[in-house]
Amino acid sequence: MSTSTVQTFKTARRLLTGAHASHQLAHEMQLLAMQRPLLVSDRGVSEAGIIATVTAQLNQAGVHQVTVFDAISAEPEMAVVEACRELFVAEGCDGIVAIGGGSAMDTAKAVAVYAGDTRPLAELFGEDQVKPRQYPLICLPTTAGTGSEVTNISILADTQAQLKKGIVSNEMLPDVAIVAPELTLSCPPGVTAASGIDALVHAVESYLSRFATALTEPYSLAAIRKIKASLVQAYQEPDNMVAREEMATASLMAGLAFGNAGVGAVHALAYPLGGRYHLSHGMSNAVMLVPVMRWNQAACPERFVELAKAFGAADSISVEAAGDYVLQQMQVLCAAVNIPAQLREFDIPESALPELAEAASGVTRLLRNNPRELSVQDIEAIYREAY
Repeated sequence: MSTSTVQTFKTARRLLTGAHASHQLAHEMQLLAMQRPLLVSDRGVSEAGIIATVTAQLNQAGVHQVTVFDAISAEPEMAVVEACRELFVAEGCDGIVAIGGGSAMDTAKAVAVYAGDTRPLAELFGEDQVKPRQYPLICLPTTAGTGSEVTNISILADTQAQLKKGIVSNEMLPDVAIVAPELTLSCPPGVTAASGIDALVHAVESYLSRFATALTEPYSLAAIRKIKASLVQAYQEPDNMVAREEMATASLMAGLAFGNAGVGAVHALAYPLGGRYHLSHGMSNAVMLVPVMRWNQAACPERFVELAKAFGAADSISVEAAGDYVLQQMQVLCAAVNIPAQLREFDIPESALPELAEAASGVTRLLRNNPRELSVQDIEAIYREAY
């Protein structure tokens, strides 16, 4: 837990939540003087009819110059950001609206800070390497998982390096985040599962982070409680609006927590899986969650007591029992939404584990948040446990 006496809580500058919040998009654009938006989305969202509905609402509100970019890959790549930026400039857009999952929002956030920059995109990677953002940005998530609508980071795939890299800057905090559960109703069960476990990872890792604070911890624990109570129902009953709203809120809470406290080794070990074997971000996190937490519990066993209570344990649970209880609950929840339990199920060769460990050990931006320091040998051992 952070001992800093000065803390900054980062989030979107304006946050709208609740059923039918998406209907406020035109009004929010008007407040930002956005008249020629670029809607950044993906094919799945477009095919579900969401983009057509939003465009019709904007047209009705008097916004007629709407450009759509929906060629988002499953994991956002640098080339996709370049293409999206080119369209933004060519069409003379004056703002960006992201409507989609984490890939769409991460792409949109990167374009928002890159559109007015002449440097190569690679120079924006790292912390605080971007210039002041020139264009307004609004994010509307269509999945309950990434929390990207309230965080200051964009994760992109560097296909040459076969690794995911982050652009980190408060300039990427959206002007407006609209978390509307109706937008998640079209989310397929598999995506609901992976994104839901992704939100769980955000909540757990932010709670255990060395930089967790009295402001972030309640969001982390509340998110865990909501995910435990609602994820399986949202997965099994896609049209259940109550479950969808609970998961949308949980994802938002987890995003607020990890956007300030950070995430740790689960994410660090997930990055090479996405970069080299194209596992989705949510699935990569899900398969690494239990093995990493099994290692972490030895470093902070008392912290697992509050995690256990959030997962439903009695207030009287002991420190000795809490760790095993949390691991069991994680395994049960992942199995209930059909998340594969082992890396071998993704056709990853065992011979690749040392190379993956070497790559993950370089993700120091995240490993420094983890409650337990991990060597390259430790990381390889965790991958072997996950295998």
